[in-house]
Amino acid sequence: MSRIERISRREFLDRTGRAGGGLVLALTLTACGRSDRETPPAGGVTASSGSTSVMPNVYVNVRDDDTVEIHCHRSEMGQGIRTCMPQIIADEMEADWERVAVIQAPGDEKYGDQNTDGSSSIRLHFDLLRTAGASAREMLVMAAAASWGVPAVALVAREHAVHHEASGRSARFGELVAAADGIEVPDEVEFKSKADYRYIGRSLDLLDNDIMTTGKAVYGIDVAIPEMLHASIERPPVLGGRIRSVDDQAALAIAGVRQVVRMPELEAPPLYKPLGGVAVLADDSWSAMRGREALAIEWDHGENAVYDSAVYRRELTETANRKGKPALERGDVDAALANADRVVEADYYAPHLAQAPMEPPAATARMTGDGGCEIWACTQDPQSVRQTVGALLGVDEGRVIVHVTLLGGGFGRKSKADFSAEAAFLARETGRPVKVTWTREDDIRNGYLHTVSAQHLKGGIDADGNTSAWLHRSVFPSIGSTFSTEATGPGAGELGLGLTDNPFAIENMRLESGDAKAHLRIGWLRSVSNVYHAFAVCGFADELAHAAGVDPRDYLLRLTGPVRQIDPATDGAEYGNYGQSLDTHPIDTARYAAVVEKVADLAGWGRGLPDGHGLGIAVHRSFLSTVGTVAEVSVDGSGRLIVHELWFAVDAGLVVNPDRVAAQMEGAGVFGMSLALHGELTAKEGRVVEGNFDTYPVLRINEAPKAIHVHIMDVDAPPGGIGEPGVPPVAPAIVNAYFAATGRRIRELPLRNAGLV
Repeated sequence: MSRIERISRREFLDRTGRAGGGLVLALTLTACGRSDRETPPAGGVTASSGSTSVMPNVYVNVRDDDTVEIHCHRSEMGQGIRTCMPQIIADEMEADWERVAVIQAPGDEKYGDQNTDGSSSIRLHFDLLRTAGASAREMLVMAAAASWGVPAVALVAREHAVHHEASGRSARFGELVAAADGIEVPDEVEFKSKADYRYIGRSLDLLDNDIMTTGKAVYGIDVAIPEMLHASIERPPVLGGRIRSVDDQAALAIAGVRQVVRMPELEAPPLYKPLGGVAVLADDSWSAMRGREALAIEWDHGENAVYDSAVYRRELTETANRKGKPALERGDVDAALANADRVVEADYYAPHLAQAPMEPPAATARMTGDGGCEIWACTQDPQSVRQTVGALLGVDEGRVIVHVTLLGGGFGRKSKADFSAEAAFLARETGRPVKVTWTREDDIRNGYLHTVSAQHLKGGIDADGNTSAWLHRSVFPSIGSTFSTEATGPGAGELGLGLTDNPFAIENMRLESGDAKAHLRIGWLRSVSNVYHAFAVCGFADELAHAAGVDPRDYLLRLTGPVRQIDPATDGAEYGNYGQSLDTHPIDTARYAAVVEKVADLAGWGRGLPDGHGLGIAVHRSFLSTVGTVAEVSVDGSGRLIVHELWFAVDAGLVVNPDRVAAQMEGAGVFGMSLALHGELTAKEGRVVEGNFDTYPVLRINEAPKAIHVHIMDVDAPPGGIGEPGVPPVAPAIVNAYFAATGRRIRELPLRNAGLV
């Protein structure tokens, strides 16, 4: 049951800033966007007479032509969220899927958390969306009951209509719109049983398939409005750099160039503010880019000009080999290592990475008559756009309107509002609508990069081949440096992404971190810290297995130990469990072990392989889901690595759309292979060296495996994340398979640096 609280229509309009006819119920979330049953949605009702539609809540509008409009408050970037979220509402509402129309919600606090990040859309909003559908269903039932003079309990909603089976009377949803005028939201609603689901759990096609495949879809880069200028911005090549002088005469002489504008200089910390530099505005993007190339700028590069990634790597590795700050500790690791029959020690390294979505950042802005701003952007987080632009322009964020376009990929980059803020600033400065389009080079060199990491691991093996001690030290510049000048090392939240949530039953374990100063903007990339932590943890587990002379699959199960639920706080760790309670989403070793066994079975673990082939296994829990990956690889005569097949087993609890889960795992396989084989950004004199896909390559079709197999575990548990958890186990599965095939151990990424690509 979910409790519904009432607010007046006037209160709702005050909060939303929008007026409209029909019935309105506001469903709100807690500040972090959770939809726990203990913090249920709120609501209230009134209605105007003669309305042609009824809005049982901010997510649902029922029209008298029988269309059910569902407002999606998350961003679509290929993951299918504009299909999966409506699936949940339509199922609980008993709406006909063929009569559902999806409307993209603008940025507005009334929707609660709109940041499409952290694989959170379903796992945080499942109950909220069910409540939205159930409240709409019950209001239509009560409308029919009032019209027919029968008790509501005698009615049932089914197949887009309300039925009174005793009399045979029925009414379509659209026919009940007028009768719903004045009906109050029920205080409590009941959810359907899992056995009665019609859409949840089904592989429904993407609602956006047609527009995406026929070129009708509008992405941020496609937006065009009248009198719009195009802007290309020359940003400081080094973070924190400032302009000493600029000569724009040659730029202004380029045909089509209208204006050159100095951007506001960046003050630390970076946050989501513009980086500074000089913008060239023109009638078209080509002229703007040509004008930008003609600028003559002298820079003061600032303190980050000393940054050299090769030197920094050595510094990180040295730090990782010194005693660090404790993050979790149990038993006596030093004594266990001293008494171990054998000690295994290794250093792992993973470089800076770029998200590199197919569509680079793009935003269009124009000023409004009230001094506000209207923005069209391929944003993952429209509310951060409102906040950032409001602060930059000095206006209340309520006067910042954000229209969310489709996103041509995101992977965390488009959670940042900097490119929208640039467009807004230039619209104010020029008095005309402005479209800012980042080039590929802009995005790779001036984005929010995935951090670089060095990790040191040491394990002790006893006479029985069991791991008696585990030491793991992780060192990397923190995402926190983007938000605070005080952040000089990993934060507890980042350590909780694959380090302090270690599932292994090792009696003596110590996990530590080390300080590292950031010299670039650090942001999140698909699966964040889990990427490098899983690489080290899964790779080192494989090392211990071979050192102990035990099959890697069997050793993973041995490390996992007895069935239990883990609370890292027991051993002193700060761990947020992705914002959810361990009671609801436990770290359950039984589920972890089941994934180990299933993915090994899928791949035919232990079968005979052709000469020179190897299988590698890696299993990792992230974003409340556990994913196991097995890779089969070989090396050809020239030493080139070939990944033949990948197998995934995923435990994500309840799954809304199995086809989307399979697609995300397949995409994670390709994305993870890109990172493992090719992904690396380097820096010289503070500047990122790589700039486009010629120097920052992604996986080519001839490198892709011939097949990616996905198995979804049937688990009775709340939904976990989907978009990110498939990435972390890919790289370690490949390097473990490479060791099985060749006997050569790889502990650094990308593999092309080892001559394998």
